[in-house]
Amino acid sequence: MNLLLDTHSFLWFVNDDPQLSETVLALIEEPTNLVFLSVGSLWEMAIKVSIGKLTISAPFDEFIREQLAINNFVLLDVSIPHTMQVTSLPFHHRDPFDRLLIAQSLVEQIPIISIDTIFDAYGVIRLW
Repeated sequence: MNLLLDTHSFLWFVNDDPQLSETVLALIEEPTNLVFLSVGSLWEMAIKVSIGKLTISAPFDEFIREQLAINNFVLLDVSIPHTMQVTSLPFHHRDPFDRLLIAQSLVEQIPIISIDTIFDAYGVIRLW
């Protein structure tokens, strides 16, 4: 199964945060699943690191490269179809990073791992 991580799901997973549900933990750790992390999430985390809202254990580039490698996560680039999908999304939610992840989930037809229930209003498959 292909899965797309919401930014908080990625951070909770790599930090062994107990807020991550057992169901989601099992899905991420299942070796047959292909787990994607969006470039949009990298952008969101980079901004939060730069303004002091997120602290990570290593320099940003090192942290990201290490986590992608040790967890076998695949980086999902932002493509034109993703950005086109954003233009047609209703405004149930205004966070630009979440809207991009929703668009990617819809275009790629892959479930998104997120605690954020507002995603359900967009017709994505949200797992938690």
